[in-house]
Parts: sequence; structure tokens; C-alpha cells
Amino acid sequence: MTNWTAMPYERLQAFQATKELLRIVREAKIADPHLRDQALRAAKSACLNTAEAAGRWTAADQKRVFGIARGEAMEAAAAMEIAAAAGDCSLASAQAAVEADRKANALLTGLIRR
Repeated sequence: MTNWTAMPYERLQAFQATKELLRIVREAKIADPHLRDQALRAAKSACLNTAEAAGRWTAADQKRVFGIARGEAMEAAAAMEIAAAAGDCSLASAQAAVEADRKANALLTGLIRR
């Protein structure tokens, strides 16, 4: 897809970072089905809310939805840490999720503050 046809959210580094977090959560294959579902839903929600915010008209509305995305990304990373602490996924997967969340968090915070 060329840049002139890209959707606004596709250009956001924050969207790419939340997609990376989703990939890490999915590949971790958390053993606890309830925790896996919670982590996946939070990671998907972070992606979807980042995209949704890009389509909002007012700055205040964008900031509100970017804030929701940031919270969902943190929830996904926390679920990974909990899964690792419970022995339901590897520590390496949890650490990768936390690193991806740090990047997403920083990018989303920048979008909220602008």
C-alpha cells in the first residue's frame, strides 16, 4: 500500500508498537485460558483504540481514546507479568511484552500531551 492511500492510524508509530505488543502476547501462548483471553483482549483493544483515536476529530476526544489505549496496553503487559509469575508463560515473553509496552506507552503519552 502506498503512503497516499494509508489510513491515518497506519502512519502512527504507536499503532505499530501496540501491534507488536499484540504479537508478543499471542505468541506467548499463556497456559491459563482466562488470563490468555484477558491479555489478548487488552492487547487487541490497545490496537483498536489507537486506531480509533486517529479517526477522532477533536483533540480532546483523541486524547481520551489514546489514554484508553495506553491503559489497555499496560493491562496486557501486566497480564503477561502475572502469567510469568504464575508459571503460565516464559519470563522472556513477559519481559518482551513489558518492553513493547514501554515503547507503546511512551508513544501514546506523546500523543496525549500534544
